[in-house]
Amino acid sequence: MVINPAADQTAPIVIEGVQPSAEIRAELARQGAPVLLAFSRGKDSIACWLALREAGVEVRPFHLYLVPGLEFVDESLAEFERYFGVAIPQLPHPSLFRWLNNLTFQAPERRLIIEAAQLPEPDYVDISRLLCTEVYELDPATTYTADGIRAADSPNRRTAMKGHGPVREHVLKVSPVWDWRIRHVRSMLAEHRCPLPIDYELFGRSFDGLDLRFLQPLKEHRPSDYDRILEWFPLADLELFRAGL
Repeated sequence: MVINPAADQTAPIVIEGVQPSAEIRAELARQGAPVLLAFSRGKDSIACWLALREAGVEVRPFHLYLVPGLEFVDESLAEFERYFGVAIPQLPHPSLFRWLNNLTFQAPERRLIIEAAQLPEPDYVDISRLLCTEVYELDPATTYTADGIRAADSPNRRTAMKGHGPVREHVLKVSPVWDWRIRHVRSMLAEHRCPLPIDYELFGRSFDGLDLRFLQPLKEHRPSDYDRILEWFPLADLELFRAGL
């Protein structure tokens, strides 16, 4: 019996004309150059790191924080630094600048201060270039930035992968596990006995915003981190108020 890999839930996803991720990882290894990794601390970015390491690719990780100084984030990054044996530099996420400039959850008296600051709004390409030149001493014109994006995550991601592919040369981005299903991610984590961050106990996923999904568990279980968020976004507790909590 011949099994159609596109319909086989145990096989990687297949999109006609799109290079399989195993070939992408092998090509990165053959090139021999380090690859930046956008390390969100989520399961997919962890699995991506492990897969690149298995393929012999030198990984230079970095983490983009949404709110500075959250203890549960810093604690998990320290654990991953011990596990992988490398430092993980932190930089502000583009969303942090966007939230502040858009006055997200800001008190009225902060408006003039934020507007006077004229905060920049860097994009991911800007961040990769900064890491190459200021942190890792790599060539920003040739260094790829990897991510853990998978086509199986959502229809939108599958459509984007079909349209743009897992290797975007014009912005030097690559998705080295794009065709993996969740079972492949879980298998990789189990094989290497790599733990997930506390986010999965708190939220069931990695920390990714300022909405009720994240704020309520933090207020209940990590009150100091909740208070830290209110220092930056003082009206964020309106999320709980609207929910009657």
